[in-house]
Amino acid sequence: MLAVVLLAQGLRWWCITTLGRQWNTRVVVVPGAGSRFWGGPYRIVPHPNYVAVVAEGLALPLVQTGWITALVFSVLNAALLRTRMRVENAALSSLT
Repeated sequence: MLAVVLLAQGLRWWCITTLGRQWNTRVVVVPGAGSRFWGGPYRIVPHPNYVAVVAEGLALPLVQTGWITALVFSVLNAALLRTRMRVENAALSSLT
């Protein structure tokens, strides 16, 4: 599980370095800024940072056999990510 956590961190930093100055934790659409970004890990998965969040949320508690924490966090995080991705997809669709 520790290897999964480290891979998730690598993916997260790949996302951050790929987006560079455009990386942000908020949902912001700047009018006239251009189109959606399709480089780096975004070529493969639409929301690669969330793949890292899900992997880390499952694996980190399991490093110390915290399966209840992994389960509870994953369920709660799924609800949050569902809303977050819906908002982000709506914002991104306004770019095209």
